[in-house]
Amino acid sequence: MSDPISYAELGAVLARTQFGVSASDLHGSLAGFLCGGGHSDARRWLAALELDPDDSVTAAFPPHMLEQLYTDCAAWLADPGLQFEPLLPPTSAPLGARADALVEWCRGFLGGIGLAGAGAAGTLSAVAKEILSDFDTIAGTRFEYADSEEDENALAEVIEFIRVGALLLHTELSGTSPLPGTTLH
Repeated sequence: MSDPISYAELGAVLARTQFGVSASDLHGSLAGFLCGGGHSDARRWLAALELDPDDSVTAAFPPHMLEQLYTDCAAWLADPGLQFEPLLPPTSAPLGARADALVEWCRGFLGGIGLAGAGAAGTLSAVAKEILSDFDTIAGTRFEYADSEEDENALAEVIEFIRVGALLLHTELSGTSPLPGTTLH
């Protein structure tokens, strides 16, 4: 398996192609779509997300980048080793940039899960509804910073909540077996 696509790699391609979404937003949309039970394949997932750029834009992506992003995300969500992580700037990036990217990821996730039709028939559990409500709160948040160490710890906790929440939603909505030892606080 090749190295995973980094936030910087995807962000640079999206900026160069003037795609109109950030790396975190796009990854969040894909993750939400997959968690919500959306069906597509590695070549047509942009259309499933209603992001259907013309051929010149997708041709400007490095070969197989979009397919790899799809297959990596799907594999990480289904991995019993719980390897899934939202695509965010590295911890070396400024705190504000990472927090803003997390907000974008949550917005994308909610859009993707909506496009997948998750819960359209009112079938979501109380836990899933609570997770989505919390994601919605985060998506509408403008973070403020006071103490850098405390803020770093708080952001790490929110990222972990998002990571576990996405995995729990994937488990519930995809019909896979529950994740061993996962709890949501």
